[in-house]
Amino acid sequence: MQQHSNPDPDPLRTPGLEPGGGVPPGETPPAESSTPGAGPQETHNPPRGWAKGPLTLILLLVVLVAAGFLAFAIALAL
Repeated sequence: MQQHSNPDPDPLRTPGLEPGGGVPPGETPPAESSTPGAGPQETHNPPRGWAKGPLTLILLLVVLVAAGFLAFAIALAL
């Protein structure tokens, strides 16, 4: 049978602790820096909005589908 140890360290044997559980200055690691500098430098920022080419193709597709529905409705009415 495997014995499991307590994951909490014994405060009496933990180095760096002051009486009462405090930590003296210099015993803790420095704070980490903020995350904006963590990723790669972004050099390409495309302009906002849709480009004219894709927007034109989408609008053309919408018009063709609408025309197809209109033609189908007219064919059903005849």
